[in-house]
Amino acid sequence: MSAARPTENSAAAVALLWRERPRSRFVRVSIWVFLGILVTCWIYLGANLGHVFSPEGLDDLAHFFSVDAKPRPLKGEPWSFDRVMAWVGGEMDARGWAATSATLSVSVLAIVLAALLSALLALPAARTFATPEPFVAHGAPPSRARRRFWRWVVGMTRVLLVVMRSMPEYVLAFLLLTIVGRSAWPAVLALMIHNAGILGRLNAEVIENLPPRTLQSMRTAGAGRLQLALFGVLPAALPRFLLYFFYRWETCVREATVLSMLGMAGLGYWILEADSHDREDLLLLYILLASLLVLIGDFVSAIARRVVRRAS
Repeated sequence: MSAARPTENSAAAVALLWRERPRSRFVRVSIWVFLGILVTCWIYLGANLGHVFSPEGLDDLAHFFSVDAKPRPLKGEPWSFDRVMAWVGGEMDARGWAATSATLSVSVLAIVLAALLSALLALPAARTFATPEPFVAHGAPPSRARRRFWRWVVGMTRVLLVVMRSMPEYVLAFLLLTIVGRSAWPAVLALMIHNAGILGRLNAEVIENLPPRTLQSMRTAGAGRLQLALFGVLPAALPRFLLYFFYRWETCVREATVLSMLGMAGLGYWILEADSHDREDLLLLYILLASLLVLIGDFVSAIARRVVRRAS
């Protein structure tokens, strides 16, 4: 009996805590609204998982992996690891390495250009910097015209950042395709514009949250706005800038695969090409290769962000 009492007391304590838990009408209403939206969207789209989990659907899935996705040299042959690896090596030499390199190059070029553009836009978007007297808490009050001018600069820059990050990359790349032609640049520019909008907003908030003491001292000593930006704001904000930079680069790696479907000879292009020619084996190979590239990008980004945190 004595051994069972702690368990009974614990159960009673848990039951008491459950009865006395804080209750929020907002949380309950939010849950029911969320469920209602989910059911409404499900019904509107006519989503039906019956075929997916039906015997026919499971047979189709098994047929895909056992027959359709089987490498062409092994059609009608038993599985052989050596022959599969030889086929993978041949496809990688033919176009796999080039497609992977193109996809990775687009992501790197896009995020570097986005970082440079966002650094320029973050300064006029930061309310502590884009003022008549940045980081100066005393002195003669600025004129009304100067105050209005800098409020207009901050407002217009933030509106521009909103517009940049609100445009989906694929739609923007499709538009740029008609302007600059079929090349890697529509993907690069689309990723650059979208991510510059995101990084610009995040970096502006970083600048606004910088400790003001050192920057105030520089300004009081006579540093101009450009000197304040180059030797005060950017060095102090750089660690946080880099964290956001590598975080967004992970997304660029993923999106570069999708955007290459527009015609650039990246992984997305060859995925579409394999699908159009009913080459499920190549389709699966390039999808796996794209997933591997994303995993490597996530791994490198995680290491880089850890190093930045330790250094800062």
